[in-house]
Order: sequence, then structure tokens, then C-alpha cells
Amino acid sequence: MLATKNIFKKILIWRYKHISERQFIYVLSVLVGFLAGLGTYVLKDLTFLIEEILQGNLIKDYHYSLYFIFPIIGLFLVYSIKKFIIKKEIGHGISTTLHAISKRNGIIERYKMFASLVTAPLTVGFGGSAGLQGPAVSTGAALGSNIAQLFHMNTKTRMLLVGCATAGAMSSMFQAPIAAIIFAVEIFSLDLAFASLVPLLLASVSAVVTSYFFAGTDVLFGFKLVDVFQVKDIPFYIALAILTGISSVYFSKMYFAITRFFDHFKNPFKKLIIGGFAIGIMLYFIPPLYGEGYGLINNLLKGNTAAALKDIPYNLDLNNVYMVVVMLLLISVFKAIAMTTTFAAGGVGGIFIPTIFMGAALGNAIAKIINELGFSVSESNFTLVGMTGLMAGVLHAPLTAIFLIAEITGGYELFVPLMLVAATSFAITKYFVSNSIYTVELAKRGELITHNKDKNVLMMLEIERLIETNFKTTTPKMTLGEMLTKSVAKSKRNIFPVVNEQQHFLGIVLLDDIRSIMFDQNEYNKTLVSDFMKAAPEIIFQKDSVEKVMQKFKDSGAWNLPVVHHKKYVGFISKSKLLTAYRNKLIEVTS
Repeated sequence: MLATKNIFKKILIWRYKHISERQFIYVLSVLVGFLAGLGTYVLKDLTFLIEEILQGNLIKDYHYSLYFIFPIIGLFLVYSIKKFIIKKEIGHGISTTLHAISKRNGIIERYKMFASLVTAPLTVGFGGSAGLQGPAVSTGAALGSNIAQLFHMNTKTRMLLVGCATAGAMSSMFQAPIAAIIFAVEIFSLDLAFASLVPLLLASVSAVVTSYFFAGTDVLFGFKLVDVFQVKDIPFYIALAILTGISSVYFSKMYFAITRFFDHFKNPFKKLIIGGFAIGIMLYFIPPLYGEGYGLINNLLKGNTAAALKDIPYNLDLNNVYMVVVMLLLISVFKAIAMTTTFAAGGVGGIFIPTIFMGAALGNAIAKIINELGFSVSESNFTLVGMTGLMAGVLHAPLTAIFLIAEITGGYELFVPLMLVAATSFAITKYFVSNSIYTVELAKRGELITHNKDKNVLMMLEIERLIETNFKTTTPKMTLGEMLTKSVAKSKRNIFPVVNEQQHFLGIVLLDDIRSIMFDQNEYNKTLVSDFMKAAPEIIFQKDSVEKVMQKFKDSGAWNLPVVHHKKYVGFISKSKLLTAYRNKLIEVTS
């Protein structure tokens, strides 16, 4: 072990001497892209392997009946792995990665390099109605973070490599390198400067080449645009845009509501049982909800509705358009419910693919209705644009939605409707749902990273590191004489917090307030601290963000403010120390 450390140390020394920082970042970005692509390939392959086993000839006769029990088995396996092997919470991939960037300086725990690789295939392969993009991002981001830590890279480079891994995971998943870069920039608020653009490009290309090497040219959506955009269809695309916006709001609100419902159950096993049975019932009656649902999407794109709905256990007349439309709308409505229930029950997965699935079903259903009314529109185009609308609305990522659909289908001729629907859907959703599913919890805690550099730097500061505790406390019943001998004489500060017997913060005494009488011995025994104590704005520990703390300094004009936790005095934060920490952090993340 010692010999290995010495060899690695020599490699690091050689690197510092012979390879510049920028060149080494380029090398690491290629490595991170390769590993993220490899991780994504393993994730997809394991999931498809499990699905193939469960849907194969071995249990073919009992296949649909077992749809009821498969999700419970999968969730139980995930629960057991998390409880007895990993022994830590895995979290949702993109949300936890955003938190790592905003509050942990891009440091991600090692176990997350493999946690999602095991649990996500079990969740999705056994029927959990979730996607694999989130787990792929989580795995790639953990790899990028730990490689950066291994080579002792600074905070900014560490965050950049996390972004590179994210782009790599996206690029490998969809074989769409351009959309992958836009995704990393749009979701993770990375700077699109030359210094960061080149590593993102290298990681994205490295990942997609890795995908080509292992999976060939087989893509998740094997469809190329056939029908061109017709100007006369714009009114119908506007209608689709409004409906996808409304559906995005429904998707988000349903996610929040079901999550709150399951939060009432503190026992994870109870969540598993309730959620598992709920998913099983939905899958039994609507089998296309099983797993990610690529089969349905691809069949709808090819116009093969019969193949898309072949698993429906009813004697549907697939020649009856309205029967098909009703089924597609039911699939669209219940996808959001099934996906959220999968997460709430303890499953590991992502929301990216479910939004595409829901958008495909909705867009295709609307196209069928329009055609049935006597007009003529392209069902495949509406399916694609519906996917864009749901992605733009639910994920709050309109640019990613536009370029992903355009890139994976070669559908650049659809740019006009893609842009129209993405912008409208995003605007409608943003009006009713201010933060996406990825970011809502982070936004509530003031931990959401954005493109505002000042806010990002403030958010990255840790309040506990700014607290100073070398202040001498006093009590309200203490006399002036006691205060001078016990506090003032022993303190280098000119401010004194006043606390009671329970250490609850009551107020402050400034040295300037007692300066006029502090040498008058006649006042020593008859003047109490409570006589000249005054109130001060308080910083609430673990509740007030650094941005809010800065605002309190601005509003009060004070240079020191007390920190209180559950009403108890903790210490003080000085404006000078806060500004110094801000400046140092700004240099650290932008240099």
C-alpha cells in the first residue's frame, strides 16, 4: 500500500513538472467522459438484461400476472441493498449532484460511484416506472468528483469535472453530444466560457465514442425525421404547446403531492409495501407503464400504434381511434403517478425519460384527434414535439429539450415548432411551478445554484465556519462592576452578548454604551446590565442563508450580529469576516 502511494506521488510530481494545468484538465475530461459513458452503458445493459429475463420465455405464461408482484420484489431488493450493504441514502441523482456543487464544493461520496449502478437497474428492470438518466448522471458525477479529488484538483476544476461527467452521461445515454453539453450548462448552471467549453466538448465526445464502441449505432430512439414542418400546422402546435404546459404543471404538482403523502410514513418498509402494491396495480391494468417505456415511444414514432399498445390486457379495437386516444391519455396521466410512487416507495431512478414518455403519448394522442377531425398533421412530428414540451416544462430545460429531440432524430427542420412548444410550455409551467422537481427542495433551503455568480458564491459559504465565539457573555442581573471585572476586563471585543440561565440570547451591550459610566465607581453596584442592554437583529443558525445574513447586515448597519440556535446564543458573525470569506471563495471558484 505504501509503495502504491509513493508511485502515485511520483506520478503527481511528474505531472506538475511536465503537464500544464489546462492540458491536464483536458486529459481528465476525456477520462471522465469515458468512465461516465462506460457507467451509463453498464446501467442500461443491466436494466435491459433484467427486463429480458423477466419478460422471457421462462415465465412467459405468467408474464402479465406477475406485473403485479415484480415492482415489490425490485423495491425490496433495493431496500435491502441500501439498508444492509450501502447503509446510506442514495438520493435522486441530479438533485444530489446539484447539492454537492452548491454546498459541498463538488465533493461527492465514493459509494455513489456504484450505488445507482446496482439499485437503478433493479428498480427499473423489475417494473419501477422511472428512468435511468438521473442514476447515470449520479454515477458519472461521483466518478468525476472522485477523480478530481484523487489528483488534488481545486474546487473550480472539481465542479467542472462533475459537469463534464454529467455531459458524458447524457451524451452516452442518447448519443447526442451537443444536447449533452447544453444539458450540463442549463441544469448545472456551468459557465460556458472557453476554459470550460473545451473540457465539456472532450468529455461529451469521449462518452459518445465509448457508447458507439460498446453499443454500436443502436440508439434509444431509432427514428429519423420523415415529415417536414408545415406552416399551416402552427395553430395546432400552439394548441399542443398549451396542453403540454398544462400537463407539465400536472406532472410537477402530482409529484409534489404524492411525495408529501408518502412523507407521512416514517417507516421505509411501510412505504415500500404501500408503494409497491400501488405500482403493481397500475402496471397490471396499464402494462406500458412498466420500466422506462422505450418500446411505446419508438412504436408511436414509427406509427405502429398496435405494437405500442399490444400489452394492454383488454380487447381493444385498435382501429377505433378514440379508444386508442383514451388509452394514450390514460397512459400519459398515470405515468406521473407511477413514476412518483416508484421514488416515494424507495426506488432509485430518474424523471428525464418519464417526461419524454408522457410527452410522446400526449403528442401522439393530440395528433390522432386532429386527424380524426378532418385535418392532416404528422403524428410522428407531434409525438416528437410533445416530448419536447414535457421536457421543457417539467425539467425547466427548454434548450435541452429542443436540441435533444433535434439531435437524436435529425429533426432540425422541426426547429420552429420545437422552439414554439418548448418556450410556451416552459413559460406556462414556470408561472405555476417556480422550480423544477430537481431544484424545488434546494430552492426552499436557499441552496440552488444559478447563473448568478454572486449568489452562488454566497450560497457556497458555510455559516458555521464564520461564527466567532471569543465573546464574553453577561446576564441581565449582573451589576456594572461584575460585568467590568468578569467580562470587559477579560475580553478583547467591544460587544457583549446578554444571556439568561438557559443561555437564551436576550440582547447585547456595546462598550460605547457604558463608556461614560464605566469609571464611575458609584454606579458599580446600583446599575445592572439590564439597564443598558438593547436588542439586536439575530442570525438564525441552520435557517438563515448567507444571502439573508448579508441582507441583515445591510438593513441593520451593524458590523457584528449574534447567531442564535433554538433561541440559545451561539456566537457572532462579523461583516468583515463574511466579506473576506466571500472574496476568498470568489477567487477559489472563478480563478
